[in-house]
Amino acid sequence: MKVLLINGSPHEKGCTYAALAEMAKVLNGEGIETTIFHIGRAPVGGCVGCGGCAKAGKCVFGGPVADVLPLVQEADGIVFGAPVHYATAAAGMLGFMHRLAYSAGRYLRHKPAAVVTSARRAGTVSALDAMMKIPTFYEMPLVNSTYWPMVHGSNAEEAAKDEEGMQIMRNLARNMAWVLRCIEAGKAAGIEAPTAESGSRTNFIR
Repeated sequence: MKVLLINGSPHEKGCTYAALAEMAKVLNGEGIETTIFHIGRAPVGGCVGCGGCAKAGKCVFGGPVADVLPLVQEADGIVFGAPVHYATAAAGMLGFMHRLAYSAGRYLRHKPAAVVTSARRAGTVSALDAMMKIPTFYEMPLVNSTYWPMVHGSNAEEAAKDEEGMQIMRNLARNMAWVLRCIEAGKAAGIEAPTAESGSRTNFIR
């Protein structure tokens, strides 16, 4: 089994990385392969609804959204991590998630997901709320921990000293491993993911 952890911070080895690395360590100990993918420092931009991905099979604007696609396809579970910027998730990560979902949502469906955030002080809950919108839209079972999945600090070293935050990350990783094993056992028993109804698309403005 494989879990993809996406680092949406402009700082490759900052607080968000410290949280994801703690999760990766536990997942590896559970026998699960992990990859931490950094979206980079360059501006990502949001989805412009051009529809080009429908023909190309991936976002036509390229960059990390296209680069991560093979890892998304291979992953059994995905963790989205981002720092807090102005009381919400970093704009680069939100743009990345929107473009990824619009162009490759078919590869996200029914894969367990978790969201993680880091902050110096405040804004973590609103950042988590913003990031949770994508997994819930694409029928991704949302894995939780023993508290909201966040760490605090102004750099990786400080985040690593957040004892409760790191404990939350370890518990989140164990829960992810458990959910993945439950799904694997279900498939072995002949239980497949449900097929969603489609066709209805209602606008509320008449």
